[in-house]
Amino acid sequence: MRAMTAIAARKEKGFTLIELVMVIVILGILAAFALPRFADLGTEARTSSLNGAVGAVKSAAGIAHSACLARATCDDTDGATVDLDGVSINMANAYPEAATGGIDLAAQINDDFILGTPSGTEPSRTVLISADDGTGSALANCNFTYAENNGTVSAVNTGGC
Repeated sequence: MRAMTAIAARKEKGFTLIELVMVIVILGILAAFALPRFADLGTEARTSSLNGAVGAVKSAAGIAHSACLARATCDDTDGATVDLDGVSINMANAYPEAATGGIDLAAQINDDFILGTPSGTEPSRTVLISADDGTGSALANCNFTYAENNGTVSAVNTGGC
């Protein structure tokens, strides 16, 4: 009888390893559900998406320019096109045009980004490319500028992403 009370007394002194592990697992599950409510990862995602689009536009401008020169289909006048993987890209000054049907198709960003109205006169026409807010409107201060005269990207603005 004495041995039984000694075993029962020993069980009442603390938690078993299984109980501690279960508490830790439950706390981990609660933290996994609670963390997204407190952490705003949307800004970082939009900034990364914009930076990815900048890289895509730079690469697409270079590829389309190279294809234009290699095929000898472009000159310094508007109206030329280059066919890249079955997509006809409008060219201007041997670079993708700073308008719909030009750089947006070449960089394949036409679904996620909004092109503003091209500004400037030939050959230095530029377009403001903005991130889409999800409703079809451009996000303010989450954009960059593309120039069709030399295929460059400038004025990357991530302040409003």
